[in-house]
Amino acid sequence: MTQSLNHAMAWPDARGRYGEFGGRFVPETLMHPVEELERAWEAARADEQFQAEFHRLLKDYAGRPTPLYHARRLTEHLGGAQIYLKREDLLHTGAHKINNAIGQGLLAKRMGKTRLIAETGAGQHGVATATVAALLGLRSVVYMGEEDMARQASNVFRMRLLGTEVVGVGSGSKTLKDAINEAMRDWVANVSDTHYLLGSVLGPHPYPVMVREFHRVIGRETRAEILAQAGRLPDYLVACVGGGSNSIGLFYDFLADPGVKMLGVEAGGRGANLGEHAARFAGGRPGVLHGTYTYVLQTGDGLISTTHSISAGLDYPAVGPEHASLYASGRVEYTRASDQAALEAARTLARTEGIIPALEPAHALAEVIQRAPKMSKDTIIVVNLSGRGDKDMGIFQSSGIV
Repeated sequence: MTQSLNHAMAWPDARGRYGEFGGRFVPETLMHPVEELERAWEAARADEQFQAEFHRLLKDYAGRPTPLYHARRLTEHLGGAQIYLKREDLLHTGAHKINNAIGQGLLAKRMGKTRLIAETGAGQHGVATATVAALLGLRSVVYMGEEDMARQASNVFRMRLLGTEVVGVGSGSKTLKDAINEAMRDWVANVSDTHYLLGSVLGPHPYPVMVREFHRVIGRETRAEILAQAGRLPDYLVACVGGGSNSIGLFYDFLADPGVKMLGVEAGGRGANLGEHAARFAGGRPGVLHGTYTYVLQTGDGLISTTHSISAGLDYPAVGPEHASLYASGRVEYTRASDQAALEAARTLARTEGIIPALEPAHALAEVIQRAPKMSKDTIIVVNLSGRGDKDMGIFQSSGIV
């Protein structure tokens, strides 16, 4: 299917829908807090004082703007397109997640909430939530699957050092999906004083659009930086897609530019069979999960499938509804990279540029490594380097790539 670029950039309708995707599928007990959140966010979005404080903290606390780095040695190594890295890994806490955490933390304070809850897979959103809770003087609890706690132990320690309670989730696959389930149960039980600081462009409206807006700073900066450095817009934007916050943050402000192609890279895992990957557009179909209608990996009888990725941050069976709309329209191309390709891409970047990426953006790099050598040398690719690899040292060590 195709649709106009203007439609592709439309805000969700009054029901929170991007075309057929999105919406608000929550139990009656959560309708009031979700509607309260929507009203508070709409008011904050129009409040110049709120916006000024948000951007002040992005600059003075988180470390924005992040640089756009021309990776010349990687470009020379691949022998094709010019590769630029948007260095979100240089932000405080080590990933793009701090943008949204600051925005929602300020919103929680504005609403009079005293407690934050969150889910996390790779731990970066959990660390960002714990960081903002400490900054703003709020109590916080982060839910994390036990499997993810084991493979991201350093981030568990960071959260606890920051004063956050980390609750392990032992049900289901013991990963991100199950952590979200527990966070939602907590929210139902504690809506009066608690804000659920959802970490991606997922969940019921207004979360997908609200989280996108807090991350749009990535694309806005990229646009200004590439114009300053190269004198024109890029030919390609590339980013990994788990829930989809780092990618939509990069893509959104370029959607109306027909000359800019966009590529979202999902987790191809260890194989093509259901349960061996987390590539929703390669093996999923439309359905409802965690409050939104989107592409979901599910069995033939509609049960949510297990997933696999070497990257905890991409190991989730659904994708943000705006991405589902962009896939349906054809505006963004979605593909996948395997575990092994991501590991090898991380090693390549480390050895050509002295930058160790997180395993999430290593998936995006893996696709660039495949495509860039086939492109002309005047082609420009911007990759969102959404996080740094400190948290993945144990996985790198056990993988045998060194």
